Amino acid sequence: MLPLDMVYCCRCLVWPSQAADWPARQRNYGWPDSATVEHVVGNGYDTVQVAHRRCRQDELMSKLQCRLSFSRAEIVLINSWMPEQQIVYHMLRLFVKTERLTDSVDNSKAATLSNYHIKTLMLWACELKPRSWWTGSLNLVQICVKLLHTFFVWLTERRCKHYFINGCNLLDDNMMNMQMIVTKLMSTNEARLSSWFVKNYIDKCAERCPFVVSGIKLQDVVSAVVDWRLASSIADLYHTCCYAEFLIQLTVSISFRTLRSCVCLKNMFAKTDARLTVYFTAVAFLGVARRISSKGFSDKLMDILTELLGYDVDIPRYRMSSVFFLNTGTKLMKAVAHKFVSTMQRAEIHLWKAYLQRALRCKDSDSDSIYCLANVYLAVLYYTTGQYQTAIDHCTRVMRSQDHSQCSSSVVQGELLPKIDDNIDSALGLAVFYQYVLSVAFNHQQQRQYCSVFTTELFAYHLNIKLMSVTKCPVITGIFQRYLKCMYEMRQFFCR
Repeated sequence: MLPLDMVYCCRCLVWPSQAADWPARQRNYGWPDSATVEHVVGNGYDTVQVAHRRCRQDELMSKLQCRLSFSRAEIVLINSWMPEQQIVYHMLRLFVKTERLTDSVDNSKAATLSNYHIKTLMLWACELKPRSWWTGSLNLVQICVKLLHTFFVWLTERRCKHYFINGCNLLDDNMMNMQMIVTKLMSTNEARLSSWFVKNYIDKCAERCPFVVSGIKLQDVVSAVVDWRLASSIADLYHTCCYAEFLIQLTVSISFRTLRSCVCLKNMFAKTDARLTVYFTAVAFLGVARRISSKGFSDKLMDILTELLGYDVDIPRYRMSSVFFLNTGTKLMKAVAHKFVSTMQRAEIHLWKAYLQRALRCKDSDSDSIYCLANVYLAVLYYTTGQYQTAIDHCTRVMRSQDHSQCSSSVVQGELLPKIDDNIDSALGLAVFYQYVLSVAFNHQQQRQYCSVFTTELFAYHLNIKLMSVTKCPVITGIFQRYLKCMYEMRQFFCR
């Protein structure tokens, strides 16, 4: 059984004021970079129910006292380390544990340090040391010795600055066995650490390696261990992949119920290996397909499919609104508007159709602006997939609408449209150029306004005529006349 440590925590998505200086701190060597800093700040922090060491004897304080936890931030930062830095971190942790310098079950009375001190030492070293220091002339043992000596100075001066919170010292004044720790760190040199490395790594690996015989030289032992690990790595990888596949199938069948669980599982596998995310997505697709066949297509499954395809979905607690579904559908349309229609994109298009059709089924879809705009975008999607008659039907619904007064403020956004014909592209290009001329003429002082040449009604007539020409249906004279009438009424969009 693995040891388990459970604490109550509350996640906070806003970066704490106690660590407000960390994101903008001067970093001379570019670690962490701006993207990693942004990721860390966006993840937020946790408030955990853990009392300070001095307060744990107090019954009330031990239950009520909380502290800030930056575990999410630390995971992101450690994952951004170079392999050399991760190996050094592992060696330092194992060294202080083997030398009985940290908290442990069998060493509770002599406990002085924790693994968090070693993690803090590594975080500061990664920020304050250049990349060449880790990959240059120093070997692994030399780097570890220098960092242990740095920690020796910290202990001597009784200071260990918290990596995130400015002014916070992680070393207590009354910590036990400080002199013993200082003595051991001060006496650690390259020879002693090299011997420790051979004893705790090489010898233990040699005990498991079937190719090592007694009496051979250390260099031959290392070569034999390396050859053995390379030969067994393929088998280890196979067993690991089999276990990962079993775990993914199990979690999808048991825990895969909501959009939140989908996001959590996807992020968990992405942190392990990007290839596991691909396998998880495939298994999840099959799971969604099975549920659609048994229980039908629902809003919950629609959101899960959108997340699996790699698009973020903002889910308010109460979101039964046609505006939400329309905005989501149009936002997703923009992602595939100008791409070649592949098999996967056809699946995406069908999903975007579902959002727009869901908007039409909402109780508040009676608004002409929502009704017409959703039908126009549906007509575009059906045109893209070659379902011309269905696209004509959606255009007809717009053209039969009795009142388009509300539609004058709703325009078809050009960036959402795939390639339909050259006339639309030319009109949209002229509109963009017209808007640019206006902004230059007014010296950018006038508020920028969205300029378009297509209302929903006008675009529905144009697309309907285009579809009739594609399907070789005769264009009804009345439809063409109403199209010209719409164009005449739109003249205010071309002049000022």
